Amino acid sequence: MSNSTDARRREVLRAIVADYIASQEPVGSKSLLERYQLGVSSATIRNDMAVLESEGLIAHEHTSSGRVPTQKGYRQFVDSLHDVKPLSASERRAMLTFLEGGVDLEDVLRRSVQLLAQVTKQAAVVQMPNLKVSRVKHCEVVALSPVRLLLVLITDNGRVDQRNVELDSIIDLMQTARLRESLNKALEGKTLTDASVELADLVENSPPDIRPHVLNAATTLIETLVERPSDRLILAGTSNLTRIARDFPEGLPSLIEALEEQVVVLKLLARVPDLGNVSVVIGEENEEDQLRQASVVATAYGAGRETLGGLGVVGPTYMDYSGTISKVSAVARYVSEILAGE
Repeated sequence: MSNSTDARRREVLRAIVADYIASQEPVGSKSLLERYQLGVSSATIRNDMAVLESEGLIAHEHTSSGRVPTQKGYRQFVDSLHDVKPLSASERRAMLTFLEGGVDLEDVLRRSVQLLAQVTKQAAVVQMPNLKVSRVKHCEVVALSPVRLLLVLITDNGRVDQRNVELDSIIDLMQTARLRESLNKALEGKTLTDASVELADLVENSPPDIRPHVLNAATTLIETLVERPSDRLILAGTSNLTRIARDFPEGLPSLIEALEEQVVVLKLLARVPDLGNVSVVIGEENEEDQLRQASVVATAYGAGRETLGGLGVVGPTYMDYSGTISKVSAVARYVSEILAGE
C-alpha cells in the first residue's frame, strides 16, 4: 500500500473519530465527503472504511449504514494527535483567576476538580498530596477532654490531617503542652516514614508522667498516617456521567461506585506520568474492571520539580481527547504554579 493511501486512511479514521465525538451518531461515507475535503470518490472512501473495519479500527452499527470508532481506533487517533486544541486567552485567564481564589491547598485542589468537571463535562478527580513524600510542618495538640486529644498534623505542602486520640489516663494542661513540644521536636521537618522511627524513640525516652500519653499519640500517628497513609481524593462532576448513562450500558453504577470508593482511582493516579506529561487510558486498557467502559486522561501536579499527586478526568471513550488533554494539562500546570508560588 502506498504512503499516500495509508495517510488518506489515517485521515479518514481521524474524520470518523472527530465526527462521532461531535455527534455520537454513526458516520457514513456520504457525510465524510460532504464535511471533509478528502479529494477522492465515495467508492474510494467506502473502500477505505472497509479496510479500517477489517483492521478493527471502526465497527458497523447494525441500525445504520454508518461506522463508529472502536477502542483500538480511538487509541490510534490519540497516538496520532500531534497538536492538542490550544486554550483561548480568555479561557486561560478565567481558569487561573478561579484557581488563584483558593485560600489553601485543599481549596485550590477542590477548585481544580470543579473547574475540570465544568470545562470537560466529565467526572474529575484529584489526589491530595501523598503523605509519604510530605514533611511535617507542625503538630498541634488540642485537649478535647481530660482523656481525649485531637492531633492536627500540618505538612509542608499545606495538607492538614486530624486524628483523635483516646488516652488511658487524665492529662492536664501542662502535660498537654509538654506532649505538644515533644511531638514537634520528633516530627518537624521529617517525612512521616522517618518520623515513625523518631516517635518510637520518643516513647522510650519520655518522662514517666507523660509516657503513656506519648505512647497513645505515637501509636495513633504511626498506625493511621504512616502504615495506612490516607490518600484522599476530591471528586466532582459524577452527575455529568449520569447524563450520558446510555454510553455505559454495562454499568454506570459500578463506574460511579468505583470513583466514590476511591481505591480504584487512587491506584490509577498512582501511575500518572511525570510532571508535564499526560496519559490517556482507553476502555479495555484500564486494569480495573469498573473503568473498562471509560477513558481516563490524567497527569501530575506538583511544586517545583516534586510531584505531589495526580489529577484527571473520567468519561466516555468518545470524549473530545484533544480538548480534554489540553484542559487537564492546563489545570495541572496552573495548580503547580500556584503551589510553587505559595
